[in-house]
Amino acid sequence: MSDDKKNRGPDDRSRINVNEDYELRYWSGKIGCTHDELKAAVKKVGVMAADVEAYLKKSK
Repeated sequence: MSDDKKNRGPDDRSRINVNEDYELRYWSGKIGCTHDELKAAVKKVGVMAADVEAYLKKSK
């Protein structure tokens, strides 16, 4: 799935694209994890931010 930079609605904000540096920085800072932890979590549970955040908080 590619990141549509024109789509700034709620759907786009609820997904994490680990292939974009600015998204890695934003989500890593927001969730409080490293880039590598974020990438591993996305690989494990998918791109939905809520799922990734819950997974990372549970695993700490």
